[in-house]
Amino acid sequence: MDTPEFDMIRPLDNAPKGQSLRRQIYQDLRERLRRGEFQTEDRLVDVEIAKAAGVSRMPVREALLQLTIEGHLISTTRGFALPDLTDEDVADIFEVRKLLEPRAAANATRDLTDEGLARLHAAVERSKRAMAAGSFAEMSEANIDFRETWIGALRNRRLAATIMRFTDQAHVVRRDTLIDPDIQKIVVNGLISILDAFERRDASAAMDRMLAFTIEAERSFFLMRRLAEEQTPEAGDKND
Repeated sequence: MDTPEFDMIRPLDNAPKGQSLRRQIYQDLRERLRRGEFQTEDRLVDVEIAKAAGVSRMPVREALLQLTIEGHLISTTRGFALPDLTDEDVADIFEVRKLLEPRAAANATRDLTDEGLARLHAAVERSKRAMAAGSFAEMSEANIDFRETWIGALRNRRLAATIMRFTDQAHVVRRDTLIDPDIQKIVVNGLISILDAFERRDASAAMDRMLAFTIEAERSFFLMRRLAEEQTPEAGDKND
């Protein structure tokens, strides 16, 4: 069991004006969760995080509890940890995404500004470079940038917050699929297709393409999981 390093916690004096210490730590940890920096065997211990950040224990614990309430972490006897999502858990998350994201993408064709479209274009170009370099980290970052930009443009903030909550919970999907070059190509092509619909302000195309993109993400995840299970020796074999 590992305890991750917490040197990415920003100094308090660099926090945005008016941002509470609890909120600062919450956002730092959530960003690291989004980027797949923690593993299921890691334990996030409030005392250790507080010591590394040079702060008191209470705001750290409050941030960890908020992440737990939102479904990003679970509480254990030895600290907080990533939830070990079952196939049913992931399928449930994708069911919600397939219901919400296509309609939200249609709304985004109305809500995106020219500046937002420029950021989406930059994220797509970044994903192309990441694919060419075979970089999982860069591909993940580009995927996050693209998603956060179009969701962040939505006027319906409740819809945006709900979608972000469920996509953040499915960080395991990005971790287990974006390492595969074939899936990286599928993702890049999907982003290009969705961006085209956004740029043309075509709500119907955006809806259809987002649904297809989400279905493909679900299919790719379960395919990779099945392949991993087939390559893992049975418990009985390990004991022979």
